[in-house]
Amino acid sequence: MAGVHDFTARSLAGEDIALKRYEGQVLLIVNTASACGFTPQYRGLEALHQALNPRGFSVLGFPCNQFGSQEPGDARQIEQFCASHYAITFPMFEKIEVNGQNAHPLYQYLKNAKSGLLGASIKWNFTKFLVDRSGRVVARHAPTTKPEGLTREIEALL
Repeated sequence: MAGVHDFTARSLAGEDIALKRYEGQVLLIVNTASACGFTPQYRGLEALHQALNPRGFSVLGFPCNQFGSQEPGDARQIEQFCASHYAITFPMFEKIEVNGQNAHPLYQYLKNAKSGLLGASIKWNFTKFLVDRSGRVVARHAPTTKPEGLTREIEALL
């Protein structure tokens, strides 16, 4: 059966990254945007990454411009925004689509593995998928769920 580790994504620097690189880690995969009401969640995501990364946890950020055109920048602009406003150190990937015909294969998998309250589609920026060490999607959280509210759930998987 396929898992998160079976996919590849392109980093903001343009490098193809096999997600197998994160095998054995607990992951929080998030579709992000730089001009969204939820953008301050970057702060909480980075805090989780900093606190729990030494124990085998990573946040993976996937910028997306499908919701209100709230991520209009190119890779360089996204990287500069994340660094200058939130000092992001967790891996950020190239801008992707999460819904529709051109949805990235990883997001097709994530949505099929865990539907939301209103179906499989991603409803907005900062939807969060929690993935266990084996690459299995164990939870999906709405954009309104604050990253710091996931600490206990993440620690239970570490």
